Amino acid sequence: MPADLAVIGLGHLGLPLVQAAVAAGIDTVGYDTDPRPCAELRAGRTPVEGPLTASDIRRMLSGGFRPTTSAAELGRVRTAVICSPTPLGPDRTVDLTALGDAARALAARLRPHTTVLLESAVPPGTTESFLRPLLEEGSGLTAGRDFHLACSPSRLDPGNRTHTYASTPKVIGGLTPACTESAAAFYGRLTDKVVRARGPREAEMTKVLETNFRHVNIALVNEMAVACHDLGVDLWDVIRCAETKPFGFHPFRPGPGVGGHGVPVDPGTLPYSGRTPGHPLRMVSLAQEINERMPRYVIQRCATLLNEHGKSVRGARVLLLGVTYKPDSADQEAAPAREIATRLMDMGAQIGYHDPHVLDWRVRELPVPRADSLYEAAAAADLTVLLQQHRTYDLQGLAVKAQLLLDTRGATPAGAAHRL
Repeated sequence: MPADLAVIGLGHLGLPLVQAAVAAGIDTVGYDTDPRPCAELRAGRTPVEGPLTASDIRRMLSGGFRPTTSAAELGRVRTAVICSPTPLGPDRTVDLTALGDAARALAARLRPHTTVLLESAVPPGTTESFLRPLLEEGSGLTAGRDFHLACSPSRLDPGNRTHTYASTPKVIGGLTPACTESAAAFYGRLTDKVVRARGPREAEMTKVLETNFRHVNIALVNEMAVACHDLGVDLWDVIRCAETKPFGFHPFRPGPGVGGHGVPVDPGTLPYSGRTPGHPLRMVSLAQEINERMPRYVIQRCATLLNEHGKSVRGARVLLLGVTYKPDSADQEAAPAREIATRLMDMGAQIGYHDPHVLDWRVRELPVPRADSLYEAAAAADLTVLLQQHRTYDLQGLAVKAQLLLDTRGATPAGAAHRL
C-alpha cells in the first residue's frame, strides 16, 4: 500500500520524525536495511535508547506506521527523508557509508516529482557533492528538475519537554527555490516554523555551527572548572552570578565529558570535496581536545579525593551514578561514563553503577554490577561519583549517605559534596 512518506533509517533521528509525521496524520513507512529495528518496532518495542517508549511505538503503529526492510516501498512515496547515521570514523572524519547505502537504495526506485530530504548531520557540500550524484546516477533523473532535493538537518534534543519537534524551527535549504518550497510544504505540516536557508550548504553549515558552538562553549567552561578548582574559586557560584547579565553571555556548565550524537565537525579538514577550503577551525580542534581530556581530569580528582582520605584507587569501591549522556534519558551515545569506568578499572578500582534508566551496563563487554539500593550502595562505596543528574536522584539525601561524593555536574547543594 502506498504511503505519503518514507523515513530511511529507523534510529535516533528517524523515529522521532516518524512519531511527528504519524501524529500529523501522514501515512508513513519506515525503511531500514537492518532487520533488527524493524522486528523490534513491529513487536511494539523501541530499538534505540532514547525518549521514545514502547507505548509511543505502539501508538505510532496503530496510527499507520509500517516498518519494513523492503526497499520496494521507497518507490511508492511522495516524500523520502534520509535519517542515516553519520558517525565519526577512525580518522575523525564523518563516515558517510550508511548515507551512501540509503541513497543507492532510494535512487533505484526514485520516481519523478518525489521530494528527497536529508536530515543526517553532514559536512557542508554533502547534499550537492555526495548525495545528489548518487541519486541521479541510480535513477536517471535530474535533481531540481525531475525531483526535489533539500537538506534540513535534525535539531532534536532528546527528552526535552519544552522544545519539541513541533515547536523547534526547521531550517531548510533546497537545491533550487522550488526544492526549498517543496520541503517547506512538507515540514510545515510538522513544525510551527520553517526557516529558509539560501541553499543546501547553508543548511548543512547551520548544523555544524550549532554543534561547534556547543562544544566550544563547553570546552571554555570545562577549562574554567579546572582553573577555578586550582584557585579555590567556586565556579558554580561564578556561573550563577554571570548568568544574571542580560546580554553578551549564555550560561554553559562543565561536566565529566561531552556525549551525544552531535559531534564537532571541522569542514576545513574534510578531504572528499574539492571545494573544501582546507583551513582547519583551530578553535573547534582545541575544544575537542579539551573536552576529551575531562574524563582523565575526573579520574585525577577521584584519585586525589581518595588519597586525601587515606585510600588508594587500587581496591577502592567506586560507585558511578548516571551513565547516560543526558539526564532523564536512557541514551548512552558517547557518554563519558564508560571511559571513566575503564580508567578506574585499569587502576584497580572496584566499579559499580546506578542509573534508573539503564538496567544493564557493560564496559569492555563485561557487565558492571548494578546497585539495587542507591543509598546502601553509596554508604558502602569509598567514593560515589555523580556523572549525570537524573531527576529521580535526591542529591541532598545522597550527600548525607555517601562516604565521599564527587559531583561532576554541580547539582548538589553548596558544601554538600566535592564539586568539579
